[in-house]
Amino acid sequence: MTNLPKVILPGQTIGIIGGGQLGRMMALSAKAMGFRIAVLDPTKGCPCGQVADIEINGAYDDLDAIRQLSEVSDVITYEFENVSFEALAWLNENSYLPQGAELLKITQNRITEKAAINDVGVPVAPYGVAENTLDIHENVKTLGYPCVMKKIRGGYDGKGQLVIHSESDIEQASELLASGTCVIEKWIPFTKEISVIITRKPTGEMKCFPVAENIHHENILHTSIVPARISEEISHKAVQLAEQLADRLNLVGTLAVEMFVTEGDEILVNELAPRPHNSGHYTMEACQTSQFEQHIRAVCNWSLGNTDLMSPVVMVNILGEHVQDLLEVIPEAVTWKIHLYGKKDALVKRKMGHVNVLRTTIDQSLAEIEQSGIWNHQLKYDVSH
Repeated sequence: MTNLPKVILPGQTIGIIGGGQLGRMMALSAKAMGFRIAVLDPTKGCPCGQVADIEINGAYDDLDAIRQLSEVSDVITYEFENVSFEALAWLNENSYLPQGAELLKITQNRITEKAAINDVGVPVAPYGVAENTLDIHENVKTLGYPCVMKKIRGGYDGKGQLVIHSESDIEQASELLASGTCVIEKWIPFTKEISVIITRKPTGEMKCFPVAENIHHENILHTSIVPARISEEISHKAVQLAEQLADRLNLVGTLAVEMFVTEGDEILVNELAPRPHNSGHYTMEACQTSQFEQHIRAVCNWSLGNTDLMSPVVMVNILGEHVQDLLEVIPEAVTWKIHLYGKKDALVKRKMGHVNVLRTTIDQSLAEIEQSGIWNHQLKYDVSH
């Protein structure tokens, strides 16, 4: 089939590879627009499968399952990076995959991702590649302590990473090499972590959502604050860098660009995610168009929606350990926008949902979240900025 841009209309079927919460929220937006949904996921009754019209159970590299999805879908998208590139390449040749496979291939590997960002002229933290213990020593000598070692494939929410504080950590760092090549990055003393969600159509039209300020706890995103507590100059620069990346990388669909703001107000790009992102969940109520609707609009070649922020908002994640406390405060949680993902087991550190708290000011939202007591054992908010 040709991959020339075409318009997908209500009544047609959108195939989603990946049945987690991002696929679920993508599907709910698409169904509100009149589309049918098919999903491919290894797990029966996955979050997206619960709301899909067609659920296909199989591995992401199972070409028989991929063919089944292709046969029932008019357009195909994906909800996360760890999709088989070979499967996407087959879809790109035999079905309609407007996002293509190349950007996903780039972002599946930290080395190719950093090289691609650099090639676009966007700065990243100084880094090196480690294939053996000698490489670790050489990179540490160049980058200095502390530095961060990461597996080049897989890993999320801090998994597959290690901070090297001193020579005594190098033995543990060497163990990461058992799973393959790693990158080692210079530690960046940042003042803020921010992200920009940008969406681009096959025609080149693109729109950015407001910059989010992100707070992590134990390497898991805890809170996104919008508008970010940064200067207009930094905000403008962050959007400009995201647009530069989206345009030069021929993005179709949604791209999350995670960035560090340094003490000298320099912006360094940390990671790219070519799909809707946890730090964009605030858009579901706070913006005129959510990141999920916008993604569907892009892959279906509709005009992109307005991304204006309608209210200050704080998004806070609900992990497994927060679910019971959340359920107990729901009757008093006035106008909280609560999203739960339909996951069966509320495991510790597992993302089970999120809450958007929209108030007149960010400080009001942060104070209310703290007063609820749900997350107090995890992180104290700084409302003094």
